[in-house]
This record gives sequence, C-alpha cells and structure tokens, in this order.
Amino acid sequence: MKAPTRNRRPGFSRRAQYGLFLSYVVAVTGMLVGLGLIAIAHVDPDGFAAVRGAALDATTPISSLERGMVRGVGDMVDGVAAYVAAGSKNVAMARELDADRRALVRLRILALENDRLRRTLRLVDNRPATVAVARIVGSTGVSSRRYATLDAGSNQGVRPGQPVRSAEGLIGHVVYAGAIASRVLLITDNASVVPVRMARGGMPALAAGRGDGSIELRPLGAGGNPFNRGDIVLTSGTGGLYPPDVPVAVVVRKEGDVAVAWPLANPSQLDYAMVEQAFAGLPPPPIAPPPQHSGRH
Repeated sequence: MKAPTRNRRPGFSRRAQYGLFLSYVVAVTGMLVGLGLIAIAHVDPDGFAAVRGAALDATTPISSLERGMVRGVGDMVDGVAAYVAAGSKNVAMARELDADRRALVRLRILALENDRLRRTLRLVDNRPATVAVARIVGSTGVSSRRYATLDAGSNQGVRPGQPVRSAEGLIGHVVYAGAIASRVLLITDNASVVPVRMARGGMPALAAGRGDGSIELRPLGAGGNPFNRGDIVLTSGTGGLYPPDVPVAVVVRKEGDVAVAWPLANPSQLDYAMVEQAFAGLPPPPIAPPPQHSGRH
C-alpha cells in the first residue's frame, strides 16, 4: 500500500480552494474600487471629495478610539513611572530629612554644651577664690541622704567645709576629702541648712533639704508666707560658709507657713562643679591651753 504524499496541492482540499478563490475576489474588488476612485477623482473631483469626507467621517471615531487607547496606555505607563520615581524621591527626601534632623540635634547639643562651658568659664574667671573645677562622677538620688562625688581631693586643695557650686547654682559643701576625690553634702539632704534670701525683696529665710530632691523654705521674718510660685532664693552670706548671691532654688508651691522649692543645680544633670573657698574662711583650729606646771616655788 502506497503512503500518502505530504505536500498536497490545493486541489485536494475544498476548503483551500474556497480560501484561494476568496482571496482572488478580494484582490480584484480592491483593484476595481481603486480604479473607480481614481476615475472619479479625475472625472468628478467634487464627488471624490465627498467620498473622501465620508470615509474620513467613518474612520475618525475608530482613529479617536485607538488614539485614546494608546494615550491611556501611555498615561498609565507614565503614571507608573512617575509613581516609582515619586517613591524613590520620597525615600531620598525622607533620608535627607532624617540626616538634617540628626544634624540639627547635634548642633543644638553643641550649642548647649558651648553655652554651659562659657558660663562655667565665666564663673571661674569671676571667682578668684576658686579652689578646683572637678567632674561630678556620682550622686545619690533615691535615698534621703543626698551626696555627690567629685574627682578632686586634697591633692587639688579641696578641704571639708568648702562650698560647691555650678554655673546654674549652689550644689552643697564638701564633707570629706580624700587624696583624689571628695564627697559633697547636697543642699537637698536632710542635714543641709543654707541661709538664703529672696531675690524679690531680700527677705531672709532658711533653705533646708527635705531628702526627696526638694528644699523647704522657711521665712525668718513675721508676716505669713511671703513666697510665690516662681520666686528665686539666693544665698545670703550669713554664717560665713556660702558666698552671697549664689542662686539656690525656685519656689514651686506653698504649704502653709513654708514653701517647697526645687534646686536650680541638679547634680544628676551636671558634668562639672566648682569648689570655692569658704566665704569667711574656715575657722582656725582651736588653740590648746598652755600646760599647767605644778611644783613648789
């Protein structure tokens, strides 16, 4: 039996014959239409213009639809590209904003540090009785006994009884001095009493530590409670230990005959403190009485 050939001619398929015939008909029709349009254009230009206008009217909506689709797709692509670009720009701007914010914070910290150092230097320059400027290496803030530790001791001239202050205000006085470190009794300690006066009016008072980080102000004059919220108290110089006019505390509230104040110098927030000579000098050591000689004259 003979196998069928692979390359079959169109005549062997009726469908292929119909397709070939239809393509011939379309080609001939297109040629005839083209020849007719050419003839009309030469014979009747006005009629040809009308036919061309009708064709244009018929194809305009289709062209408009196609153009709209193309523009829509283009706009969509542009929108996606713009969205991606905007996202990238937003990320870059956010990073730049974060960097600027960090730089601003650093500048503010440096400005505060420079201001604090200037005030400390001005304080040292204006106080000829300065003994030492020391770093605060520790302070107690959770017990009723309030102390601070300085990294300066007797080797730097620090002695018990010397007042300690900062650019912000009074801190306390030295109660113990080692060779390279010293301990300071804070003005907020229960055992601390500082003679003060009101900056407004100069009325004398006593500032006693409450052991909780605050100070109790008790007026020495008669006439009720003269303190108001926001009043500042300064050292009065009475007693000979603390020099006068050193800021001590600000009043936060009144409680009966006394006022509660908050110290202006908080050791937990300070880096350096200044040790000064006592305002009236330390009391001289007691003089031993002359020995009594017994014997017969």
